[in-house]
Amino acid sequence: MIYETIEKLNIPSPLQVTGEKISTKEEWEKIRPLVLNTMLENEYGFMPEEPEEVSFNITETDERRCCAGKANMIKLDITSKINGEFFTFPVTYIYPKKGGKHKTVVHINFRPNSPDEYMPTEEIIDNGFACISYCYKDVTSDDDDFTNGLAGVIYKNCDRTAHSCGKIAMWAWSAMRVMDFLQTRDEVDKSSITIAGHSRLGKTALLTAAVDTRYTCAHSNSAGCSGDSLNRGKTDGNEYIGHIVDRFPYWFCEKYKDYAGKDEETPFDQHFMLSLIAPRKVHIASAEKDIWAGPNLQFLSCVCASEVYELYGIKGFCFNEDDFLKTDRRLNDGNIGLCHREGVHYFSRDDWHGLMEFLKL
Repeated sequence: MIYETIEKLNIPSPLQVTGEKISTKEEWEKIRPLVLNTMLENEYGFMPEEPEEVSFNITETDERRCCAGKANMIKLDITSKINGEFFTFPVTYIYPKKGGKHKTVVHINFRPNSPDEYMPTEEIIDNGFACISYCYKDVTSDDDDFTNGLAGVIYKNCDRTAHSCGKIAMWAWSAMRVMDFLQTRDEVDKSSITIAGHSRLGKTALLTAAVDTRYTCAHSNSAGCSGDSLNRGKTDGNEYIGHIVDRFPYWFCEKYKDYAGKDEETPFDQHFMLSLIAPRKVHIASAEKDIWAGPNLQFLSCVCASEVYELYGIKGFCFNEDDFLKTDRRLNDGNIGLCHREGVHYFSRDDWHGLMEFLKL
């Protein structure tokens, strides 16, 4: 039933961006830049330039009380030099006191708090993970103002073009600077660094991992339309491209507006983003009552991305027919994982535990 549904939707394959379908990982790695370019040119906009320099300034530490004394906390400012100007944003880094290398999650959050309603920090520490988080609005505002924060630096002496970066690409760029910091830390397990975000920041997490291969996993939590949910196959109650570019055009490049009302006609689909992360890991979280995000289309997106993972001789998304939209199932046996839970649009403890289980396998 699932594969029959996909076939009826006539979904484009990232393996066919040049016309003829490729069949080896070597061929995929040659065309991968074209697939990424397709997504940047048409949806997110091209990424801001690499900074001329990056520095890290620790502003506060806590080695006594953080997570009941089980963790160390560092607050720091990350400063980048771009086009001769300096841009700074703050982050909070918390890691277990236990020795050894720690798997680490970078969480782009809606608030600067740690812990936070979207981030149960002590439970993350208790599971042996480190976490580093920051508020996305400390990078640039979530509106159509392109004069503040990173946006103000990038667009100080120029205007946006059809393919210039939107706010999602800027938030993804900031996560790359957090990765720069983590590369300097001896206690970080560099083979397991995950980028995570919820909703619009889940879209950001996918883009981050697509452009920065130092990230070994992306966790997209209820990203839905223009994130982890297919464009094709939408029904009443789902969010369409027309909805999102009407309310939040500044998240994307100007070109993306051309696809309003043309969800079924895009030359790409959102499983391209999952495919770009192969052979690294992707974890998707969806919720039963989050119909706006299209949980059925999140599931199908995972299925469609598997063909790229299979080129590497590894498992993509592992599922049975009766797993489709069944709540409280963690489908974590492949390199694409999915957890579908009860409830609404939210980054819950269940989502975190599903992700941590996936990362431990």
